[in-house]
Formats: sequence, C-alpha cells, structure tokens
Amino acid sequence: QLRLVESGGGLVQPGGSLRLSCVGSGFTLDYLTIGWFRQAPGKEREGLLCISGRDGPTLTVDSVKGRFTVSRDNAKNTVYLQMSSLEPADTADYYCAARHSVDGCAISQSYYHHWGQGTQVTVSS
Repeated sequence: QLRLVESGGGLVQPGGSLRLSCVGSGFTLDYLTIGWFRQAPGKEREGLLCISGRDGPTLTVDSVKGRFTVSRDNAKNTVYLQMSSLEPADTADYYCAARHSVDGCAISQSYYHHWGQGTQVTVSS
C-alpha cells in the first residue's frame, strides 16, 4: 500500500528557503504523478506544482512560479519541493499527493488518490 510522508517543515524567516521532502513507501514514486498542495489557516487547500511520472512535465501555479520548484530523487524514492524567497503568506500546512499516472499531471485535488499527512511551514521574523 502506498504511503507518503512529508518532512522538512519548520520556522523560517521571510526571504529564506526551505526544502520539503515527500518520501514514498509501498510503491516506486518514479511511476507516480506527484502534486504539492498547501492549506493556510482558515483557507481552502490550494495546488502549487506537480511533476508527472517518469520525469515527465511539471506544472507550477503562477503565484509560486520562480520561487518554488519540484524535483525527484528516485534513488531515495523522494520528491522535493524547494521553496525560496519565502513570504509570510506562504505560511501553511504543505501536502504531497500521488496518482498512478505517467501521462502528465494536474494541479487539482480531485486528480490525486493518495495523500500525506502534511508538514507545517511558518514564515515569520
């Protein structure tokens, strides 16, 4: 059974960087499409980026384009979310999600079948 575990969250100052990890078990992430989402306090969950299986194309929403990137380390069965130039508005719980697909990706919650438990990111001075 596929299980996703996020880590790497924490407190960071505005302008700082953070790398989140999404580690998979029970299935090879290389064959899965992975999406990253976040949910700020009092707000709905929003999609950020996705990467298609087999190092396929990625998509990034405009609000984080140029600051957030997604990558894989297949040897570690891990997908990363690299975040830079962080702002207080980036404070949220961050989630990774997976879908058994190698045919492109989508930044939509309904597209994904498996979710991690989330990791908290706080951007504050």
